[in-house]
Amino acid sequence: MKTIVYIEKNPITKNCRFVSLELAYKAYTMMQEFNGDVIGVFVGDHLPEDADKLFQNGLDKLIYYTNDNLKNLQSIAYKNIIEQIIKQEEPDIVLFGATHNGRDIAPLIASSLKTGLTADCTQLFINDLEYKKEDKGKSLYQVRPAFGGNILATIVTPDNRPMMASVREGVMPLPEKKLDKKGIMEEANIDFTEEWIKSEFLSIVPKKSTVNFDSKDVIIAGGAGVGSKENFDLLHKLAALLDAEVGASRAAVDFGYTEKARQIGQTGSVVRPKLYIAAGISGQIQHRAGMEESMKIIAINNDPNAPIFNISHKGIVGDVKDVVPKMIQMLREEE
Repeated sequence: MKTIVYIEKNPITKNCRFVSLELAYKAYTMMQEFNGDVIGVFVGDHLPEDADKLFQNGLDKLIYYTNDNLKNLQSIAYKNIIEQIIKQEEPDIVLFGATHNGRDIAPLIASSLKTGLTADCTQLFINDLEYKKEDKGKSLYQVRPAFGGNILATIVTPDNRPMMASVREGVMPLPEKKLDKKGIMEEANIDFTEEWIKSEFLSIVPKKSTVNFDSKDVIIAGGAGVGSKENFDLLHKLAALLDAEVGASRAAVDFGYTEKARQIGQTGSVVRPKLYIAAGISGQIQHRAGMEESMKIIAINNDPNAPIFNISHKGIVGDVKDVVPKMIQMLREEE
């Protein structure tokens, strides 16, 4: 078997996006059983500065095509280049990050190749498929939330290849220890035409965000129960003492307590910190989809029957406005 992973570069750091590293390792773990290959495909102006990390996360080979005109996303050009590489390599599986680029390119490629695409997967695994008399071999089972996150749907592409899926950042784990692997870098052999560049004067200025969930071991997230934008400042004060990042539920964002960049859940970021403190969050399934794989979860809620207590390791029944100031006071006394 063979898996292709679409590799993206973070436009701000110039390094690989975390989702690319996560998918490289996920593909590696799936291919181990079948002695399969994991191939990365990169399209852009310059390779990521830390491209070697891709091999330490499982890639066997990185195929790349660089062109100064491809600094920003050019949908048709990216689609045509990646599609040519897919036809040359004939993979069984193609994986994309569910980023702006991935969500743009993946459907174009799937439509052109006349195959299926499952978006925003949370789990991937390979198994036998008993579908028809014809032997289709191993199939990729693609699991994603459906019906507003109330159920998990398992989707399979039984008849067409490659099997394609996109995965949100933060869903798949990275290896605990980097792999001792050295891969091959290979320039793509494709037919390129400048006519694919449709927006000659397109210019994208990436917006810098102060929110960085990936760099923190502790996340303190607030929900509707925090009560106000002013009360949300308490979470920032607690975060400063714990060297933590502040997150939020969708309800807190909708109420205007904090910015959308901090939203965690099905329609926000997916995180898995060492410690997740859920303050004033009821714990509906849409939010749990973004944080339930955290190593330790502490919940603070004045409702003892709140669903968040069903997945928390420790629970505090109380008002956030009373509990958080006491935590801040205790931490300051210990300094």
